Amino acid sequence: MSMADQVAIVTGGSRGIGRAICLALAAKSATVLAVARDEGKLADLADEAAKKELPGRVLPRTLDVTNRQAIDQAIDRIAEEFGRVDILVNNAGITRDGLMMNMDDTQFDEVINTNLRSVFWMTRAVAKHMVRCRYGRIINISSVSGIMGNVGQSNYAASKAGVIGFSKTVAKELARRNITCNAVAPGFITTDMTDVLPSKIKDGVKVLIPCQQFGEPEDIAAAVAFLASPEAKYITGQVLAVDGGLSM
Repeated sequence: MSMADQVAIVTGGSRGIGRAICLALAAKSATVLAVARDEGKLADLADEAAKKELPGRVLPRTLDVTNRQAIDQAIDRIAEEFGRVDILVNNAGITRDGLMMNMDDTQFDEVINTNLRSVFWMTRAVAKHMVRCRYGRIINISSVSGIMGNVGQSNYAASKAGVIGFSKTVAKELARRNITCNAVAPGFITTDMTDVLPSKIKDGVKVLIPCQQFGEPEDIAAAVAFLASPEAKYITGQVLAVDGGLSM
């Protein structure tokens, strides 16, 4: 599953699942452009990758994925600098939880813009370069919430369900160009988002998970690394739930 000479872009790459994905792809020899807004955390990630002496590279790129113009300019610069973009992982995401009847428009719009609209903008910007090269792997990070729904997350669940529908459509539109598009739907993963949950809620969730535990960011990264590899050429339009069996 070597990705030598391949160029990958990972949004939300500075922490959590995105950070693990960047390191996993670099471990497969890819050149990884880690995209996020936090310049300091991106620099820390690049230093960590260098210290690990991975066969690939992790290069930081600051970018606000809710800014369409900035996305178009950044992708064009990356494609010009490296001559290609082989892999896109749309991972950036936020939560603004609250019961639907109490949720205001700002809470809803912020989540849709970051979790769904940015996926459209990033994919559209990258796809033209992949089409030119007649090769590409697009992996969009959805969520078990987009499959099952979740109380207090009508905005988040809507955005992640939208990612699934978007991924399936893009898969059909680009398949003839040797470009695959799949979604990975994490369950409860140990990240900053789940760390803030009270212990009582965590224990209650674990009871519902057949594996009886939360996953790790590396579990998601391993799934993404496979779908991003040349070996996954005949897998497209699929949703891979990495959730310990929660959505069965």
